[in-house]
Amino acid sequence: MSALAVNASLTFNDLKNLLEITDGNLSVHARKLEEAGYVTCTKSFVNRVPKTEYKLTGDGRHALEQYLDQMENLIRAMRGEPRSHFDGR
Repeated sequence: MSALAVNASLTFNDLKNLLEITDGNLSVHARKLEEAGYVTCTKSFVNRVPKTEYKLTGDGRHALEQYLDQMENLIRAMRGEPRSHFDGR
């Protein structure tokens, strides 16, 4: 999701190469993210070659931001630092 957050879209092969994972592994993860409404998947053909493209949705971006806020708060807590005002409390 973080790769999609900093790119307008990425193809299946772009993601596979960037993440260094197998086709099957990426397919399973992408399907779960799509089912959750975090990414969209568009399939097309370019010069008769199949092209699968992924984009982060608004819900996906929001979920990623929440996750990052939670991780930042966890890191601060482990270091004994005060909590962020983004922790929702």
